[in-house]
Amino acid sequence: MDVLPAPIDPVPDPWPLSGLVLRTPRLELRPEDDATLREFVTMLHSTGIHPADEMPFRAPWTDADPRYLGHGVAQYFWSNRARAAPESWAVQFLVRAGGAVIGLQDLMADRFGVLREVHTGSYLGLRYQGQGYGTEMRAAVLAFAFDHLGATAARSEYVEGNAASATVSARLGYVHDGTALTATRDRRTVEHRQLLAREAFVRPGWELGVRGYTTELADFLAADPPRVS
Repeated sequence: MDVLPAPIDPVPDPWPLSGLVLRTPRLELRPEDDATLREFVTMLHSTGIHPADEMPFRAPWTDADPRYLGHGVAQYFWSNRARAAPESWAVQFLVRAGGAVIGLQDLMADRFGVLREVHTGSYLGLRYQGQGYGTEMRAAVLAFAFDHLGATAARSEYVEGNAASATVSARLGYVHDGTALTATRDRRTVEHRQLLAREAFVRPGWELGVRGYTTELADFLAADPPRVS
């Protein structure tokens, strides 16, 4: 007798991102999950991300009532997980140094199987800024995107005055790709667009360690299959 769902062997991993790990000399990057949510939100509240009189983000989510900021972070993570599909996906990597969560590194794409472009965004806790972590963690996801997923270009943006993001982009080889007007805290703000071609990537002096990049995950991201060593 035929039954539904149909039998399949082996049963595919229902969430192939769960085993992915990226490692650099100082950092470990893993996709966020519910088990690490409290630790991440605790880091946000214990160190902060930016001075109150500055706003480095287009959407001023850090202005949220502290009692509910964690709710918003959880909902953001859950919504990205719920929408993830080969046509459009966003991976939020929790970044650790010495075992402690220090920030978040995003890697996102729309129609990756056709366009072969990724988009990045990131932030660090205040006490971890100015130590080169921002460059190292973005270099990690760029190396993963270019060398494993098969990306040919990467994009990033920063709002006027975000010198840290601009510096990271310059170090890694991005070029200016225009500006756009946006509103942040109800004020007109200039957003700077940055573009990095794979061949222009200023590679770090270390090799990225990758674990858990499986055929199932490659299919989920519409990316190149894992390399056979």
